[in-house]
Amino acid sequence: MLKIAVPNKGSLSEVSIKLIKEAGYKCRRDGRELTLTDVDNNVEFYFLRPRDIAIYVAKGIMDVGITGKDLVADSEAAVVELLSLGIGKSRFFYAVPKESELTPDEFDGVRIATSYPNIVKSDMQRRGLTSEIIKLDGAVEISVKLGVADVIADVVESGKTLVAAGLRTVGEPIMKSEAAVFCRNRELLNRREVGLFIERLRGIIVAREYKMIEYDVLEESLERACGLTPGIESPTVSPLSKKGWIAVKAMISRKQVNSVMDDLTELGAKGIIVTDIHTCRL
Repeated sequence: MLKIAVPNKGSLSEVSIKLIKEAGYKCRRDGRELTLTDVDNNVEFYFLRPRDIAIYVAKGIMDVGITGKDLVADSEAAVVELLSLGIGKSRFFYAVPKESELTPDEFDGVRIATSYPNIVKSDMQRRGLTSEIIKLDGAVEISVKLGVADVIADVVESGKTLVAAGLRTVGEPIMKSEAAVFCRNRELLNRREVGLFIERLRGIIVAREYKMIEYDVLEESLERACGLTPGIESPTVSPLSKKGWIAVKAMISRKQVNSVMDDLTELGAKGIIVTDIHTCRL
């Protein structure tokens, strides 16, 4: 069976499991199960700490794993990325006391507290600086107030926790991260279960970027209408029983839905309907 590692807790776990279920796999946890078997798809799911997943994959214990790119980078595990999932997005910043004027290029000799020591070490080397990196497993923000560190490096979402700790971000993000699918080597894509898993996930991800639009338009306005809704290859066009009218159906970018509807309305289109697409293969 194909062994797939999935984050065992937190927001990354929730969005990953949701995506996998939408792709047609049985990945529902009723409690704190560590493993689940989907017999129909010949897959075993293992729920592991997100930070450990890349290591299990690199050692060949797991065939495939879903985890954050930042965690993979910090683990320094020898894995390859198969597919970015567009979920679990985050940014990794340095943060200093709000009254400090230090910038990252001035961190030579400072103490940096972080849960991602290898990412920070790599960034300091890139900048040609030497600093003391203090590894903490959590609650990094409080380390400055406790006198353990001068600066922190951590994942930042809303920034409210930093503000509460009297800190502010400084400089550009060290890195931007999101969840992705990883494996030991790309040759695994030749394995049917792996290729199918990737294609199913890709279908869900692509579908989330598009919607299906359907409308009726006068034949004389068809060319301009198709220019507004070109679809992936081309729109589907069918004549209506009402003479001079054409039915059109096409995929459009989710971000453009309202503006396209506005333009079609101005063109005289009728019966404009937009629906969600749950999955697709392009």
